[in-house]
Parts: sequence; structure tokens; C-alpha cells
Amino acid sequence: MAFHKDHELHERRSGRNFGLLAVLIGLVGIVFGLTVVKVTNGEFAEAFDHVSRPAITVEDTQ
Repeated sequence: MAFHKDHELHERRSGRNFGLLAVLIGLVGIVFGLTVVKVTNGEFAEAFDHVSRPAITVEDTQ
């Protein structure tokens, strides 16, 4: 079975697909890098988890 040469349109789309792949890998890399930095920062990170937290509640001083 002989392979045929790709059409010129497929070659152009291939280039665009590799460009899009590079952009997506870059975005994933940025998100992963930010996650690693946030996790390894060592500070306590509070998240919105629908639970009352004493650290952010206002004390009634009256």
C-alpha cells in the first residue's frame, strides 16, 4: 500500500495545529508553575469552602 502526498491544505493546517499545541502547552505550563509556587510558598492559604472560619470572622467586642 503506497502512501500519497498530503494536500497543501493539510500541510497548512498541520502548521496551525502545531502552533495551537505550543500555545496550549504554554498555558498549561503557566498554570502548573503558578500552582507549584503557591503550594511551595509555605504560608497558610485560605480557600472558599462554604465553612465559617474563625480567622476571618469579626469578633463582637461590645
